[in-house]
Amino acid sequence: MAICSAHTTTTSLHSPCTTTVSNAAGFRQRQVIFFTSSSNRRSCGGGGGGRRHHGGARTSCFQVSCSVDKPVVIGLAADSGCGKSTFMRRLTSVFGGAAVPPKGGNPDSNTLISDTTTVICLDDYHSLDRNGRKEYGVTALDPRANNFDLMYEQAVEKPIYNHVTGLLDPPELITPPKIFVIEGLHPMFDQRVRDLLDFSIYLDISDEVKFAWKIQRDMAERGHSLESIQASIEARKPDFDAYIDPQKQYADAVIEVLPTQLIPGDNEGKVLRVKLIMKEGVKFFNPVYLFDEGSSISWVPCGRKLTCSYPGIKFAYGPDTYFGKEVSVLEMDGQFDKLDELIYVESHLSNLSTKFYGEVTQQMLKHADFPGSNNGTGLFQTIIGLKIRDLYEQIVAERAGVPAEAAKV
Repeated sequence: MAICSAHTTTTSLHSPCTTTVSNAAGFRQRQVIFFTSSSNRRSCGGGGGGRRHHGGARTSCFQVSCSVDKPVVIGLAADSGCGKSTFMRRLTSVFGGAAVPPKGGNPDSNTLISDTTTVICLDDYHSLDRNGRKEYGVTALDPRANNFDLMYEQAVEKPIYNHVTGLLDPPELITPPKIFVIEGLHPMFDQRVRDLLDFSIYLDISDEVKFAWKIQRDMAERGHSLESIQASIEARKPDFDAYIDPQKQYADAVIEVLPTQLIPGDNEGKVLRVKLIMKEGVKFFNPVYLFDEGSSISWVPCGRKLTCSYPGIKFAYGPDTYFGKEVSVLEMDGQFDKLDELIYVESHLSNLSTKFYGEVTQQMLKHADFPGSNNGTGLFQTIIGLKIRDLYEQIVAERAGVPAEAAKV
């Protein structure tokens, strides 16, 4: 019987530990160890003489102990250029501490680490680099260009997709945080990965707004022509419709960005109508509501307490269905003139999961220079960040078997 010896210990999304082992022939292999909630160790083999790994090799049985707590896992799905990075900065700010790349690692790393959170970009799990995608005629949106097995099994000792060179750089080691955020094109595409998530968000940007944003960015900043922008969008659209967009049906919360209805025929994408679609019945998540929970509300708050220049601001709230599921929908159309006056709107919202009166307004003012800070994108991203903090604290409390107040960050 071969004897395994442990060499290094790290963490994966679906288990507190992984380890590298040596088999009888001396080859070093990376073994993922799965744990249940009732045990902190498990034999790597079964009646079949060990678990089979990539390349057909077998490892023998061993046990290892781990003391690392299982992280809370959050998934964020969206197409490229839809605000994932801004959302991540707002989220990490709610927990405190700036998010920075791993110290001493690859300067081109896509990973962001703060005191509480680690954000992993799923672009790092492209199975084909830029040249490989060209060779096989697939886009990065195509599942065939992504390694979902690696995404599931190896979420902390992970490769790096270099957006500058288009190549796959050597892997980096990520230490276990309290909260893992996996963001990218496909966090809810593979059911195995989807089942790892404690909470999921989808950023849904309408075609009209996406086109307006790309024109503003690519023509002004990158010198692209209108024709090339249109061609780029059309080339990605079939794969987006097939593989990315369907993921929103699995999301616990969707932030949907649409053209404004306050300006007839507007297509500039400067004034936005934004919906926060919140699934009912999600454990540890209570949807935000306006005035009266479960009612249908239309509210124009412009007046003495909220400055509104043309075209004004309009809020709406009410129950709805989304992919056959019951949801609550909070909507904002228009933009703020003075962010400090947001406190008036905040005072009419409930279930915000704030720790003190005015925390939403404080967070918005803190990041007034972030994109979307004057409209519903920034407001709803901030609210979801606060809800995730609350969800994290409740999960930690449940695991520890103590009241939620004792597990506050």
